[in-house]
Amino acid sequence: MKTMLKDVMLAALALVLVAAPAAAEDVKAGDLVISQAWSRATPGGAKVAGGYLTIENKGTAADKLVSVSADIAGKAEVHEMAMDNGVMKMRHLDQGLAIEPGKTVKLAPGGYHLMLQELKGPFKQGDKVPVTLQFEKAGKVTVSLDVQGVGAQAPGDGGQMMKKMHDHSGMKM
Repeated sequence: MKTMLKDVMLAALALVLVAAPAAAEDVKAGDLVISQAWSRATPGGAKVAGGYLTIENKGTAADKLVSVSADIAGKAEVHEMAMDNGVMKMRHLDQGLAIEPGKTVKLAPGGYHLMLQELKGPFKQGDKVPVTLQFEKAGKVTVSLDVQGVGAQAPGDGGQMMKKMHDHSGMKM
């Protein structure tokens, strides 16, 4: 009986440990749910970093991400990267980023993102970097960016995707 109880308790603990990180990722602000907040480790001396996350609007009214701030950066802005006549351009969204009702907006490499400038220190893989998002309706909310590897392309990637892309050892010419 003790062995069975012990097995049940261990299984329950394992379930809690597996489920806890997924639940901890999501942050609610009004009708908005912010998830998958992450960044990349910065190489030595880097003064800029990007921040990425997903914002889902579960409400019936639009909201807008109007600004961002972070203690580790002298300046933080919401940016967009987009193709313009075959040239990739980045611009500050000085009017903010609309989050329409029932829609999800993903801030990811190559698109919308948080631009953290004038960094006061490096981002190291495994760190959690707090940033404060200011929404027009939902107000201020602080989220932590989980720092992945230097070449990461997505949360939880840890830079493995870039390593795979650059490993041509199996290629035949």
